[in-house]
Amino acid sequence: MILVTGSTGSIGRHLVRMLADEGAPFRALVRDEERGRRLGCDFVVGDFDDPDSVARALEGVDRLLLNSGGALPVAGPQPMVRQQVDAVDAARRAGVARVVKVSAWRPLPGSKLSVRAHWEIEQHLTASVPGWSLLRPTGFMQNFFTGEGGFATGGAVSGPYGGGRVAYVDAYDVAACAAALLTGPAVGNAAYDLTGPEALTHEEIAAKLGVPFHDQTPREAGAALRSQGLPDWFVDDLLWLYADMGSGTMSEVTTVVRDLTGRDPRSFDEFLAARA
Repeated sequence: MILVTGSTGSIGRHLVRMLADEGAPFRALVRDEERGRRLGCDFVVGDFDDPDSVARALEGVDRLLLNSGGALPVAGPQPMVRQQVDAVDAARRAGVARVVKVSAWRPLPGSKLSVRAHWEIEQHLTASVPGWSLLRPTGFMQNFFTGEGGFATGGAVSGPYGGGRVAYVDAYDVAACAAALLTGPAVGNAAYDLTGPEALTHEEIAAKLGVPFHDQTPREAGAALRSQGLPDWFVDDLLWLYADMGSGTMSEVTTVVRDLTGRDPRSFDEFLAARA
């Protein structure tokens, strides 16, 4: 039995459909009963902030997709760390054999924002359960429609990106990789760097979206973010993320999606066509 957390999000909703199509036994963890009914599958109501509900959801489960929201603009430790660490501990107590975690692109202890949070969770996960897989996507193509912090606000792609290329990946392909790991034969513990088939500049992406590209200076981007009411420390972390993208650290294209699923990942054009 598989438990899918984050089941109504960009990755989870695709994964739920894939598992249902395969006839795999699974249940979805949802916070809202009505959204669970709309999924059209077996579901249980629970919340990462309610450890008892997570423990109940894990009864009879031997594989877990661990996925939840990212960093929040709040001072102090990120809630995601506590939430996912508690979920890992609950999975260990329930005898879960494999946890597939949706992480971030090559997290390091010196990373900031949610990237650092994912590194902390990874350390706990890999030391706690016998079987684990880490899915490390660059950035999601969906961010240009749902992301915050200037990805596609005001009818333009705006940010201090420069000419740095990013091999964005479709959340659909992340879900497909998760499905392969959750339903396929047992594999060794490993981290998987997930990318799309091409690395694009944000100017090229803006052209595909049919919107202008505004290449801001870090100072301009910071002022725009602060005007949204974001605190200075959170803005500084976002600017670090932008600089990381602009430097080309996410420009590598990997073959992992093909290796795990047997097909090429969606291009940005294919993503837009599927969205339409």
